[in-house]
Amino acid sequence: MKIVDVPQGSEAWLAARAGKVTASRIDAVLSRSRDRKSEGSTRRNYKAQVISEILTGRQQENGYTNKAMEDGIELEPLARSAYELAKGEFVDLVGLVLHPTIERAAASPDGLVGKDGLVEIKCPYPATHIGYLLAGEVPAEYQPQMLWEMACTERSWVDFVSYCPAFPPHLQLYVVRFPRDEKRIVEITAEVNVFLKEADEIIERLNKRAA
Repeated sequence: MKIVDVPQGSEAWLAARAGKVTASRIDAVLSRSRDRKSEGSTRRNYKAQVISEILTGRQQENGYTNKAMEDGIELEPLARSAYELAKGEFVDLVGLVLHPTIERAAASPDGLVGKDGLVEIKCPYPATHIGYLLAGEVPAEYQPQMLWEMACTERSWVDFVSYCPAFPPHLQLYVVRFPRDEKRIVEITAEVNVFLKEADEIIERLNKRAA
């Protein structure tokens, strides 16, 4: 793995991510308009962000957080410890992992597990946690992110972890394993390459306008 060894959330981490398609925003790369025939506003706006980061070398995200996000950050170490105890595995923290072949792509998984695995940790409100427990599967909205984490780290599986300390001990932790899907990874990789090619083309047009 090609690792940028800086703490997640630090200024150095933000700088290292600038101009790169990251796993947490892979859903934006894959988004389309409602008619599925044209680029959606989410993808267009994210492309503009990546272009701005390439041109300036600085992270352009607004840093917005809400209480749910702040609570999740605060609870993540507890969730990680609960997972380690339940699974008998030690989770290694990692900064930014660069994609093995795409220069401007990366991921910041919540942790490395053994030689082959990762963890993706969520600390949701009780209603969402109940939904995860009842569904018994990895939520569809997080699957592209987890697949891209596997693509960047070249690992074989991700354990999706939901942790909610509001529940009795036997219901606080939910873990389901999500295996690597090479076909889907190839499809996402193709989308990322197209996205970055489009970004490069726009940068070239902007530079020509300024010449």
